[in-house]
Amino acid sequence: MTEYRIDDLAQAAGTTTRNVRGYQDRGLIPRPERRGRIAIYGDEHLSRLHVINDLLGRGFTMTHIAEFFERMEQGEDLAEVLGLRELVTAPWSRTPSETVSVEELYELLGTDDAGLLERMRASGLIEPIGDDALPEKYTITDTESIDGYVRLMANGMPLSYVLDLQEKLDEDMQRAAHTLVSAGRSAITEGRFDGWIPEVGEESEWASDFLSELRRTGRVTAHNTLYRALDRELSRQLDDYLAVARGRKHHRD
Repeated sequence: MTEYRIDDLAQAAGTTTRNVRGYQDRGLIPRPERRGRIAIYGDEHLSRLHVINDLLGRGFTMTHIAEFFERMEQGEDLAEVLGLRELVTAPWSRTPSETVSVEELYELLGTDDAGLLERMRASGLIEPIGDDALPEKYTITDTESIDGYVRLMANGMPLSYVLDLQEKLDEDMQRAAHTLVSAGRSAITEGRFDGWIPEVGEESEWASDFLSELRRTGRVTAHNTLYRALDRELSRQLDDYLAVARGRKHHRD
């Protein structure tokens, strides 16, 4: 069994020592073995952290993850029974990522402001590698979005304004995700009960197929619904903008 100190464990799991301690306090990972004043972690801790990272990346909350582990510890392998293993480990979308040096990130963004970098990390756009206070490198987790934001900044939009936009989008998309997944949860338990677990092969196969279709349909409808909404809102705000412009011109005349 591989043994880790907390800094090594956090680096191997792609997280931070602060997160490891936080998960430990919540009971999401077991307490480490103590050897004098040194805490020793093992492969079980690393495996748990990988699962937590995956679930957080899929949009699960800490409460959901705690319930997930609790039921697994009661002997229910929910991921296996419900056919969720692929759902949990495979992201809904695969955004291109890139690892860059600290200096390269600062140059790309035109700033080394710690507050702005923390806002980007909180939105999931970047992840520090190494110590949070003094990262060795950064992973840009969504290079497409960052490239677009850099172009906006080159056209005069400040990074703080860009991050205001990102945070509002995060909130709106979280509500949309809640709507979609909640609808799927209601459908999968229709005529049964919340917390229902398939007990026969046909039920497990149906649940797995249903969730796969939910993923595929959710991706398509979410994108297309957003595009239609953008068309409507752009048209509405353009009309409003031109009305304001006409009013200002009339006032000057």
